[in-house]
Amino acid sequence: MNHKASTTRTDRRTFLKSTTLAAGAGLVPYFHWTQPAFANRSSNDRPTVGCIGVGSMGTGDAKHHNRFGDIIAVCDVDSRHADRAKNDKEIGKGKADSYKDYRKILDRDDIEVVSVVTPDHWHIKIAIEALEAGKHVFCQKPLTLTLEENQLIRAACKKHSDQVFLVGTQQRSSKGRFMRAVNMVQKGLLGDIKSIKVGIDGSPTGGPFPVVEPPKELDWDMWLGQAPKVDYREKRCHYEFRWWYEYSGGKFTDWGAHHVDIATWAIGQDKMGMGPVEIDGTDAKHPVEYKDGYPLQDDCYNTSHDYSVKCKFENGIVMDITSRGDNGILFEGTKGRMFVNRGKITGAPIEENWDEGKYTEEDQIGLYKGKQHEDHKANFYRCIREGGLPVSDVFSHVQAMNTCHLAAIAARLGRVIKWDPETEQIVGDDQAATFASRKQREGFEIMQVEETTLR
Repeated sequence: MNHKASTTRTDRRTFLKSTTLAAGAGLVPYFHWTQPAFANRSSNDRPTVGCIGVGSMGTGDAKHHNRFGDIIAVCDVDSRHADRAKNDKEIGKGKADSYKDYRKILDRDDIEVVSVVTPDHWHIKIAIEALEAGKHVFCQKPLTLTLEENQLIRAACKKHSDQVFLVGTQQRSSKGRFMRAVNMVQKGLLGDIKSIKVGIDGSPTGGPFPVVEPPKELDWDMWLGQAPKVDYREKRCHYEFRWWYEYSGGKFTDWGAHHVDIATWAIGQDKMGMGPVEIDGTDAKHPVEYKDGYPLQDDCYNTSHDYSVKCKFENGIVMDITSRGDNGILFEGTKGRMFVNRGKITGAPIEENWDEGKYTEEDQIGLYKGKQHEDHKANFYRCIREGGLPVSDVFSHVQAMNTCHLAAIAARLGRVIKWDPETEQIVGDDQAATFASRKQREGFEIMQVEETTLR
């Protein structure tokens, strides 16, 4: 296929570049991008989008991208997903090109934005290569599989600072609940925070699952990617990959990427050099037997289903990441308690309106990194147009992911581990330190970023 850029592509690229530069000089006025208004703008104002991973979550994300950009290519290792997305009237509209190999999308210089909604173990390899290819990137949570991947993606984003990278942690755009809770904590209305209970539920249990032939439409070897080569079991693939440490971190990263992120943001532990110093995984159970941090069965879900992992910060705050109790975040301060989840925000501070007059539009703009509040994807496309960091940026997100990965490592080993937030190293435990990275299967290695760019 000839991917030579068209005149439209040149006009769009010039437009994006010029508006980004102007935004840096403070010259671009704010305008509200409602869905109809943006959809009706000139095609030159609508970035071209390639969607990599268009299964269940990928389908929803692609439909949101369609509000702001033109999807001209879709990709999935399962051709059933790709075919469905190609012909969906809200995604490919029957016109998008369809691929099994994501590199075909990255090779196209007529694609400006890449959406990565794959299983977790593929996120960083594709995202780094997309940045190297000059794309703006949306990537679903949890962003990373390991502590090492946190450093690699942060380094890549520093290197490609002129490109926008949004993480799919949409709770950061919840003005009435999560943003309000963050503002209240940061304003000191709860007093000094002493403890936080982060309820993220437990992973499901299941198995043993039989070995079967993979569907003819699925490239199972490509799906496995960097993970070890194993026989196909239906419950290892697609949505169910979340409950296998080989591809994800169970609920520690699935829901932790949301709730630990909000808690970390609220208490100001979202900058480099910050994070827990001690992680206690002694109270964690797994659905299969473990030895030295590895499951002894390969035919059952293996992520923890019952746990209370306590993460202690240097300032004395203890964050309990737990499967027990309600899904949501409970902040406990010297002046009061507040609970927030996707359905409610409760507690005396809410009932008595402690934040009346102290949660203003200016506060919301501050939390939104200087931009007016709007929905998550709108914020992404605004940053592409105007420049600046999106509300869910890589740099703060990897700080939360450090905590999530450390909780999973401590739980797998069933002991207390120590972490140095400054050096980003597990200390005093050589065995635990081996879990900071994973061996990548030959042919699926992640692009390494020079170490000098990591800090």
